[in-house]
Amino acid sequence: MNIGLSGSSESATLCYDTLNNSCARTVYPLPFRLSLYFLFTTIVILTVSGNMLVTFVLLFSQNPLLAATNHLILSLSVAGFLIGGFVMPHSMVRSIETCWYFGQTFCEIHTTVDVVLCNASMWHLTFISVDRYIAIFYPLHYRNLMTQTTGVAMISFSWGLGLVFGFAIVISDPEVKIRDEYHKFCVGGCFSLHAREIGVEYSIIFYFIPVCIIITAYGRIFFLAQRHSKVTHTYNKGPTISASLSAKGLKTTKTLAIVVGTFLFCWTPFFLCNIIDPIIGHSINTLLYESLMWVAYLNAMFSPLIYAFFYSWFRKTAKVLLSKLFMRM
Repeated sequence: MNIGLSGSSESATLCYDTLNNSCARTVYPLPFRLSLYFLFTTIVILTVSGNMLVTFVLLFSQNPLLAATNHLILSLSVAGFLIGGFVMPHSMVRSIETCWYFGQTFCEIHTTVDVVLCNASMWHLTFISVDRYIAIFYPLHYRNLMTQTTGVAMISFSWGLGLVFGFAIVISDPEVKIRDEYHKFCVGGCFSLHAREIGVEYSIIFYFIPVCIIITAYGRIFFLAQRHSKVTHTYNKGPTISASLSAKGLKTTKTLAIVVGTFLFCWTPFFLCNIIDPIIGHSINTLLYESLMWVAYLNAMFSPLIYAFFYSWFRKTAKVLLSKLFMRM
């Protein structure tokens, strides 16, 4: 999922001055590079620390409620932690320096892990939406439907699909995977596996199927909350109770808007470019591709926090854990 920032108007040199087959390097002004390092490092720290906090809270929480949801969020936070701790740092160096200095073998490993983790995260979000749908529309059957076995199956499917698809596109080594034919054999490049026509099939499996499920699930929950709020406001004679229920409906609506809005904001621009680019002859600037990929990475920072921090018991548990940590320090 990584695309170099080549093709800029800034001064160009080589990734390796002593190699004739070195890839070209774009050298950005020092203040700009330092600003990017500060920005990306902040994103990495927030992603790692946020997902780590969610992981510890869920591991040490004794709350028996929402067990299936907690397991899904826990697994999602592990994927987010790995994205922040393993994928982002190397992508940061490659994006800013416009060269890959970690070797071709690690390039393939890094790209594979990138695809696996992002794909697994997407399907975790999908199954969380399914879990919430069942909890809202079938509350009496929720415990029977969302058993520990069901939760394990959802988590296993999310990771399994990510692994199968990630390794499949790397092992197949498709001829269309490199946007710039020149960089196929130069040293210092590590480029996207979904930069040409393969991106259309990848986008359908990786994005559009999950997003249809998520929008359908949360859309129905959204309209149910709206309808419940209107009915309560119309027929409830107790103004205090009516206002309270309307407030709950409004809070649910806002929560769903944040969940779906963040998801669409992070991933939609990149996949739209990924599909449009082959149609217009791969003329989309690589700098735009790289920027949108980092916006997609932000979902690893936002998603577990959005789901977790809307539970009051999570906030209380986090405060207890953090207070104990600081007291020991």
